[in-house]
Amino acid sequence: MPTGAITDVPGIEVGNAQNEEALTGCTVILARKGAVGGVDVRGSAPGTRETDLLNPINLVEEVHGILLAGGSAFGLDAASGVMRYLEEKKIGFNTGIAKVPIVPAAILFDLGIGDKDIRPDAEMGYRACVAASKRTPAEGNVGAGTGASVGKLFGATLAMKSGIGTASIRAAGIVVGALVAVNSFGDVVDPQNGEIVAGLRSGSVGPIRVGGNREFADTVEMMKGLAGRSVLRLASRSNTVIGVVATNAKLTKAQATKVAQMAQDGIARAIRPAHTMLDGDTIFALSTGNKSANLTLVGTLAAGVMADAILRAASMAKSAGGLPGKG
Repeated sequence: MPTGAITDVPGIEVGNAQNEEALTGCTVILARKGAVGGVDVRGSAPGTRETDLLNPINLVEEVHGILLAGGSAFGLDAASGVMRYLEEKKIGFNTGIAKVPIVPAAILFDLGIGDKDIRPDAEMGYRACVAASKRTPAEGNVGAGTGASVGKLFGATLAMKSGIGTASIRAAGIVVGALVAVNSFGDVVDPQNGEIVAGLRSGSVGPIRVGGNREFADTVEMMKGLAGRSVLRLASRSNTVIGVVATNAKLTKAQATKVAQMAQDGIARAIRPAHTMLDGDTIFALSTGNKSANLTLVGTLAAGVMADAILRAASMAKSAGGLPGKG
């Protein structure tokens, strides 16, 4: 199984906070000294904050934190707690009047398996910052992955529990790490052999027998067979993969954006199908260092560690909310 963590990248800290009974939480990725940031939104149902700021043509060059949260759009409130924490530490963009922390955010929908009335809020975002450190972060049912699930062609009926995962790689003197919360419509697959790791399980949905006697039904194959049927309306519209790739390679905003784009290829390798109309896949990229590196190499490594982190998110998740987990 892949090893390493996004915190192997100098200048990156990770903190989690969650409500285990309500099955929701948030994860903060801090760059206290600032990091050049980029973003790529590939899914068609995103929930985000401050992503326009990361456009290479816009003014601000650095961000100070990234928030990943459950709770659907309500979870964006947790970013206010991250800002409050950073302001207390006197970290932010210097306007000449005040230092304003720059904290882009993305959310996933986890209201369906926990308590829909409890979501990440500013206090939870603040607690995630207090917990942030350079240590290897926990994986599975923590932070933004607390209420994550995968394989939701039939909603939660035959889905599986997923979570949050991290991985890193070193090559040519640079470090590239990824951290991702996996809440996808599709199945998580191992790119090495194409086998499903977690996803749509075989079973019965009313009169429909799904997947025969196999462990996994295979979402893509089921979609082929169900094309045109009203049963496709059962498909969950509450999916997304949200994550961050970070590196000590020196990048401009435009280059960080390209790395985020290439990191999305890791989603396409490890999730089938990916980037659907029912997902809001959003990946941020952060550059914290001054190491000279070939951009194509950095992006290629980012795609690889993103796929590795997705596999860990699915493999480390424990059963919760009535959904079985591999962990």
